[in-house]
Amino acid sequence: MLMIMNNLDPAVAQFPQELVTYGGNGQVFSNWAQFRLVMHYLSEMTEEQTLVMYSGHPMGLFPSLPSSPRAIITNGMVIPNYSSRDQYEKMFALGVTMYGQMTAGSYCYIGPQGIVHGTMLTVLNAGRRYLGSDDLRGRVFVTSGLGGMSGAQAKAAVIAGCIGVIAEVDEAPLRKRHEQGWLMEVTSNIEHCIQRIREAKSSKTALSLGYHGNIVDLWERLLLEYERTGQLLVDLGSDQTSLHNPFNGGYYPVQLAFRQANQLMTTDPNRFRTMVQESLRRQIKAINKLTDAGLFFWDYGNAFLLEAQRAGAEVEKVGGGATEFRYPSYVQHIMGDIFSLGFGPFRWVCTSGDARDLAVTDDIAATVLEEIGANVSDRIRQQYNDNIHWIREAGKHKMVVGSQARILYSDQRGRVCIALAINQAVADGRVSAPVVISRDHHDVSGTDSPFRETSNVYDGSAFCADMAVQNFVGDAFRGATWVALHNGGGVGWGEVMNGGFGLLLDGSEEAAKRAKLMLNWDVSNGVARRCWSGNTNAYETIQHTMEENRQLRVTMPFPVQDDAVLDRALQG
Repeated sequence: MLMIMNNLDPAVAQFPQELVTYGGNGQVFSNWAQFRLVMHYLSEMTEEQTLVMYSGHPMGLFPSLPSSPRAIITNGMVIPNYSSRDQYEKMFALGVTMYGQMTAGSYCYIGPQGIVHGTMLTVLNAGRRYLGSDDLRGRVFVTSGLGGMSGAQAKAAVIAGCIGVIAEVDEAPLRKRHEQGWLMEVTSNIEHCIQRIREAKSSKTALSLGYHGNIVDLWERLLLEYERTGQLLVDLGSDQTSLHNPFNGGYYPVQLAFRQANQLMTTDPNRFRTMVQESLRRQIKAINKLTDAGLFFWDYGNAFLLEAQRAGAEVEKVGGGATEFRYPSYVQHIMGDIFSLGFGPFRWVCTSGDARDLAVTDDIAATVLEEIGANVSDRIRQQYNDNIHWIREAGKHKMVVGSQARILYSDQRGRVCIALAINQAVADGRVSAPVVISRDHHDVSGTDSPFRETSNVYDGSAFCADMAVQNFVGDAFRGATWVALHNGGGVGWGEVMNGGFGLLLDGSEEAAKRAKLMLNWDVSNGVARRCWSGNTNAYETIQHTMEENRQLRVTMPFPVQDDAVLDRALQG
């Protein structure tokens, strides 16, 4: 009940009155009757019942074992041939299915903090990869979106030490982020925006600047500045508009003012669609010219390049595979190796709502990581150092919006050890109430998404969803308190299969047993799959994990030593 209410807190949710948590249409439920009925069931259920959720609809309480999950959630489970955007619109209108995004429909959203750490790591690692340095002072990162998950970009840019310029067409979320302290400055004057970029770049001052306007205008103005002066004012670029939902408010075409666009998308949807695609072509044209001048751009897994390609923009990668474009996704170039090492967005929520409990858990997590990090290989030491620094500084950045929650990127061993240490702290009374552990669906094992989480899987299985489904089932019988499996999330309906979990740490030995068993599976599943696809980092990671746990036996790939062996075999 606490987690659901947090997902719908006006300080957290994007459109709480419509039960939308983030992403423009990522819902907790599809109507308020469902909300009331779920709360009623949760207030009366016992530990020998499981709440069954069909795409927002509470099917009811069914008898189960005390060891079973208390809730099983599925969102958007549609027969594959009917999992199209048009079919979704019809089924959603009928009330028979729902788009739960990722952690909206699984009741595990923790506000924009949920992605701020991953965004910070992305920007930091982009600097290391593209600019050859993790010192981002005076470097400019341009992107768009300040709504739900994208609201993290401003805070992440400042923590990474760079100048973040974020365009947002809707004044409401822009003002909201400014009032919450996540955005330092706001301007609706594009010339003033250019001036502030110059000033911050010159003084090497970390800055988050919200531009109230269209991202296409900003990219074209930056291009004009380069053509006039020869000065490239932007170093890094991406986009976080909700392009999984491009024609229903996820993307606003540059040709129209905000209110005009809202009107046209309902009065003349075909014309609106044409204008969205024209706007995408203009956006890509400006970005292409700036990248020719030295900008480094990546896709943030929001279907930006996928929709740009569908609009006819020049994003094709010559000789590229089915999941490759002119620009890489952040998984392919930046975060994919992190997933292959078993690192991903682990999170927890202090159910007491007490900031002192969160401070205690922060210290527990930092201490655990420092102890483990002292004896890790060089291959993962950078990841441990980044996350130790993050968690030690997290409290200072005032990122809590809604529940007292925290996120960090951790590998399998780190997650298990942190969970066990927090569970012990609950048992000892150092933490005053139980703690819920969870993760983003965007993780090592939770999501099959060929244009994002699994875009760096090149063995032909990127469009297969066995990993996400197996993860959901495996978490359920290994001890999760609730589990969820969704169609869509991030890239959009019909493009993704993803799942998540919640697990309550109440200080008991049973909770410790569940956490250890489930978290080990929850990471190893994805690392094993990535290993089988040919990823070297995943191979080494799962090999090491098997050495530590003799009950784990993974089918390992063997590299082909002679490329001609198949030809000879077929020739007899």
